[in-house]
Amino acid sequence: MSDLVATPQAAVNSENPKRSTAREGLLDLKARIGKSVLGQDHLVESMLIGLLANGNMLIESLPGLAKTRAVKTLAKNLAADLSRVQFTPDLLPSDVTGAEIYVQTEKGGQFQFQKGPIFANLVLADEINRAPAKVQSALLEAMEERQVTVAGKTYKMPDLFMVLATENPIEQEGTYPLPEAQLDRFLMHVVITYPDEATEGEIIKLNRSENAQKKEHAADLAPVPQQAILDARGEIDGIFVSDLAQKYIVDIVYATRFPGRYGDPLGKWIQVGASPRGSLALDRCARVRAWLDGQEFVTPDHVRAVVHDCLRHRLILSYEAISQGVNADQVIDKITELVAAA
Repeated sequence: MSDLVATPQAAVNSENPKRSTAREGLLDLKARIGKSVLGQDHLVESMLIGLLANGNMLIESLPGLAKTRAVKTLAKNLAADLSRVQFTPDLLPSDVTGAEIYVQTEKGGQFQFQKGPIFANLVLADEINRAPAKVQSALLEAMEERQVTVAGKTYKMPDLFMVLATENPIEQEGTYPLPEAQLDRFLMHVVITYPDEATEGEIIKLNRSENAQKKEHAADLAPVPQQAILDARGEIDGIFVSDLAQKYIVDIVYATRFPGRYGDPLGKWIQVGASPRGSLALDRCARVRAWLDGQEFVTPDHVRAVVHDCLRHRLILSYEAISQGVNADQVIDKITELVAAA
């Protein structure tokens, strides 16, 4: 077996019933969401990968492609608290994080901290690019440090915490582009497109069926407990990454920083490459992808399966690339074509 996928033989031969049970639970969660969110398999998988990798996600798509529905369905089937914040230009940072309010008690007047919507397991930041920079930056500490500081006091986020931000790529009026520093704090940037014709018909049928079920008050399945996610994360930490698999990740990231090593046209397409957060994202998401596939080790296929979502928002393209109509996904395709896996 190649060193790239080498793993201790004992790990390959041994069967872990607990791991099997945890994986089955997560695959069941994926199947439940897939029944309600049709034609967006990549979005459903990416949400689970982001959740298991303990990261945050930026979801980009045209309106009406089930972004909000997918997040709500995830929360419904996961026994998780969901907060939805509709970002608008007049939103204030305290509307997200919470603020201290003055209240009268038996001991007299005093300030108490009233938690904002950020204190939930899943936070849907809808149309995040409609809020000004101050509000967007209010998310940074929560996303990166998993805490919020208000009036000199620090408040911890829940153990299970994930920000899922959405943005519409076609509306630019009245929007505030996300700073590069904030983009880099998203583990993944997922871009979703229209479903195919057959799925479109199934969506219409599903909508009619759901309306009928509401009238009949259909019973829901018991949600998956949060502990299942926490247990799965512990198992994912044990996924084996060989030295050569790690080198493959590093080579991909370094190709974004020094594209001139690979000649033209790649050398002329990238102005700024991925930060070390890109390497960490590839490592974490590739291990999750391997775990979901039932593998004990990471292969190049696992890395390539997540490379676009992990790196597309971490590249700043040159003027030449933009003028030629080259996007980040095409640049990443070229990198995976040029960077050898072994």
